[in-house]
Amino acid sequence: MDPYFSYRDSGLYCEDVAVARLAEEFGTPLYIYSKSAIVAQLDGLHAAFAELDPLVCYSVKANSNLSVLKVVAERGGAFDVVSGGELRRVQVAGGNPRKTVFAGVGKTDEEIAAALEAGVLMFNVESEAELDAIARVASAMGRVAPCAPRVNPDVDPKTHRYISTGKKESKFGMHIERSLALAEAAAKMPSVSLIGMHMHIGSQITTVEPYAGAASKGVEIIDAMRRLGHPVAWFNMGGGFGISYRGGEAKPVAEFARAIVPVVRESRCRLILEPGRVVVGNAGVLVSRVIFIKKSGEKTFVIQDAAMNDLIRPALYESFHRIWPVSPRAGATAPPDDFEAAIAGTTACDIVGPVCESGDFLAKDRALPSIERGDLLATFSAGAYGMVMASNYNTRPRAAEVLVDGSSAKLARRRETLDELLAPELVEL
Repeated sequence: MDPYFSYRDSGLYCEDVAVARLAEEFGTPLYIYSKSAIVAQLDGLHAAFAELDPLVCYSVKANSNLSVLKVVAERGGAFDVVSGGELRRVQVAGGNPRKTVFAGVGKTDEEIAAALEAGVLMFNVESEAELDAIARVASAMGRVAPCAPRVNPDVDPKTHRYISTGKKESKFGMHIERSLALAEAAAKMPSVSLIGMHMHIGSQITTVEPYAGAASKGVEIIDAMRRLGHPVAWFNMGGGFGISYRGGEAKPVAEFARAIVPVVRESRCRLILEPGRVVVGNAGVLVSRVIFIKKSGEKTFVIQDAAMNDLIRPALYESFHRIWPVSPRAGATAPPDDFEAAIAGTTACDIVGPVCESGDFLAKDRALPSIERGDLLATFSAGAYGMVMASNYNTRPRAAEVLVDGSSAKLARRRETLDELLAPELVEL
């Protein structure tokens, strides 16, 4: 188990706060985040890459709650945003736009102008058409836009096909030859300056070899860009460091650093990282309450009040999350080391939600100890791409979010009401 979520006194705690108490106070489904876990991951990233004086740009899309962003900002953190809305969140949370990278494949003119006005550190440029748009908007504003072409090094990170982004055929970025042609064209554009080179090969990567290969190609690309006259000072390696969803599959950040630092050092650039999942993924849990236990043929269904609209990763990516009762009964006080093994005293269950879709599940054939209606379940490693991807499907209000700091807990987002869900719709009744 993660040290910031531990079982003691026959119940789950987030830091020094009983999860069951938070569920009673704020209701379920409920996202709970550990501030100490977030801070520890940020500090660990800075320490592992310290030789390169890294700018650690937290990827806002992983978890954009304002309280989470404020924690990052208070640690002096930087940010990676992919929309004008995310940039606005960074500003509201106290983040520094001048330490913010603007990424994404479809920036509008309005977003480009807002980012230039805010003074972002740079734009990650995904295509020739985007570079033309940035140059045009910057020229009209009398600005010079700092940019970094996003290059696909054609490295296979061996991750899920939906989150593999560094291959030649990816929707993101440009292959090496196109990126150098773009750099040649940019040299003739007075309203843009290529100050960096960006690559991001994918997410939930648990081996170091793809990074070493990508970094080596990056050094060659930077050398070529400099020969074209560009003042490249930043090597942006993106993010993608994996976390342990099952337990033990992820490498420590220091191992990635050992592969990346020596190569990036050759580029004579300062390093940018864009981690998201590794910062917040294991810093959060989703707590739900059991509604019914249903037998159907040979299957046992645990129907609880968290659904695919609250956590879509299992339905979208067939992803795995550890799930265990918040307050296990006698004989099962702690979760097992192997959640996929047959465990004495447990029953294989499908853990599903109330949404009217066959794909509405959090786990299938998962071993659970004895549980009853009203019990609480904890879905672990839910801090990244959980609440931020939630929807109101089936007209379900989105969950509340709580941030725990030691022995204190504060509401970071209140639960929506049905009236709020209906309010934007215009109809005469």
